[in-house]
Amino acid sequence: MLAGAGAALVAAPASARIRPGSMQPLIGPGYKPVDTDEKGLWAQMERVEEEVAGSNLLIKDPELNRYLQGLIGRVGGPAAKDMRIYLARVPEFNAMMFPTGFTVFFSGLLLRMRDEAQLAGVIAHEASHFLLKHQIRSWRDMKRKTNIFAALAMAAGVAGGATGTYTGDLVRLAELGTMLTLFRYSRQLEAESDALGLKLIADAGYSPISMSETWDQLITELEWSARERRKRVRRDFSLFSTHPAPRERLRDLDLSAREYAVAGKSYERGRERYLQALQPIRQTLFEDQVRLNDPGASQYIVETLAKDGWNGQLLFTRGEIHRLRNGQAHQQAAALNYAQAVTYPDAPADAWRWHGVMLMKQGREAEGRTALQRYLAMAPNAPDAPFVRQMIQS
Repeated sequence: MLAGAGAALVAAPASARIRPGSMQPLIGPGYKPVDTDEKGLWAQMERVEEEVAGSNLLIKDPELNRYLQGLIGRVGGPAAKDMRIYLARVPEFNAMMFPTGFTVFFSGLLLRMRDEAQLAGVIAHEASHFLLKHQIRSWRDMKRKTNIFAALAMAAGVAGGATGTYTGDLVRLAELGTMLTLFRYSRQLEAESDALGLKLIADAGYSPISMSETWDQLITELEWSARERRKRVRRDFSLFSTHPAPRERLRDLDLSAREYAVAGKSYERGRERYLQALQPIRQTLFEDQVRLNDPGASQYIVETLAKDGWNGQLLFTRGEIHRLRNGQAHQQAAALNYAQAVTYPDAPADAWRWHGVMLMKQGREAEGRTALQRYLAMAPNAPDAPFVRQMIQS
């Protein structure tokens, strides 16, 4: 049910930091739209959700999806049972909350998270948009600021999106993000979601500093990417689009976390639990990221995840980043990373394949054949298995 109007928000200037303790959700369990605007918006979004649920891009891993839904239940606030999460295989850092309480998370976001606490922070931030009714507030603000014909055209675009266009290809799912620009949140609304989201995760026992960590990682990743491409940092990136001052947001998140944290309390990180949940698809997520051909971003992601310890998967991925670049130095770096990767028990089969290929290129044919045999033992039905057997025999 609705919280009382007086329990909504503590008003603050756009430039003022909002304290987490001042925030309260506006809706409770079983919330339903209450006026014509909201009812119309909900009807349109319910049809959109039907299309999203049938998308071929969704990762339909039952265990992983139960895990994500469980996190919503833990940090989603009083309306958590009304929220649904869909995981799309898109290698970008993005998440979208829709007005009816369903959210789409992109797989690239999960790849970048170091632990459960960081993911919980993103989920809580998105849930807060729903709990604070930001979508309808943004919709009404848009209608006030545009002429009625433009507003109707936008509404028709939303409705059109619900007639069967979002059926599974990447372009169509990307259009969902474009559609959400109708609900582009002001800096004030984003600050509110940051504050309530931080409160939700801290109250659930997660480290409140995890939200500023995630934001810092995103900022730095974009800087590494821009430096490698010798271009300016992208400001159209999903979470930057409504935030002209990302460093200011980072400062506010960090300060709020330190203020809201309870002295002496031990907060959860949940790293092992998170890695276990992600393990069935983690290698696929790394491969998707490398294929983006953004070596600066990919390198930063690997280096950041390695702060919790190197493993075969990370070293192999770093090898792939180098292998796909021009120059002898990069090829040598790739060979070195493959050689290091296969010393770990979690090294993927392809690490042995490329280790073997690199050894044979170096003239170390006997060692190369041994590595390739290990690859075939791990992946006997790989598409390139006949070719690899020929390499061993030649």
